[in-house]
Amino acid sequence: MPSLHHARAHKAGAFRHPAAYDRLARRARRLHARVVADVAAAGLADGARVLDAGTGPGRVPLAIAAARPGLRVEGIDLSGEMIEHARRLAVDAGVRDRVGFTVSDVADLSYPDGTFDLIVSTLSQHHWADVGGGIRELRRVVKPTGQIWIYDIRFALRRAEAAARAVSPRCDVGKEVVRTGPLSLGLIARLTIRPTG
Repeated sequence: MPSLHHARAHKAGAFRHPAAYDRLARRARRLHARVVADVAAAGLADGARVLDAGTGPGRVPLAIAAARPGLRVEGIDLSGEMIEHARRLAVDAGVRDRVGFTVSDVADLSYPDGTFDLIVSTLSQHHWADVGGGIRELRRVVKPTGQIWIYDIRFALRRAEAAARAVSPRCDVGKEVVRTGPLSLGLIARLTIRPTG
């Protein structure tokens, strides 16, 4: 049975209270804007499918849908409370037909092979209990021409980078520092996994 993997998840209670977590997550708005800008600049055709793994309150999928109305965006999260909150936001934003949210474990996805053109994950990977399983599943559900972009704290990406190299030897794996503004400290990086065959 999937469970949240975070040392303070029960102490702070934020993971069980989506509105409180949503307020906290807004502090990452510059990073979210960067992710949305990266997706908008990716050259995806209308109708392309994007997955946000570890979506939390669903802000990134909603912003992607606003920036690129022709894309189909889906978000997954382990927390049913987060997913219900995200669904309400999608209804309020009038994008329920283009943005969907599902309770799911990144290491056990129900999507068919090659479903998504692009997969993003923002500040979620360091919570994954099974990083290798998560990378394996994301690799399975991305199209052979697609990419996986995992944005997280630089040092936390070491596990995902090692897992990507072990799980997907036929992939290009690279990491780059992400700057979200002129005073950015460079604490965040993006791990890119691109199938090569």
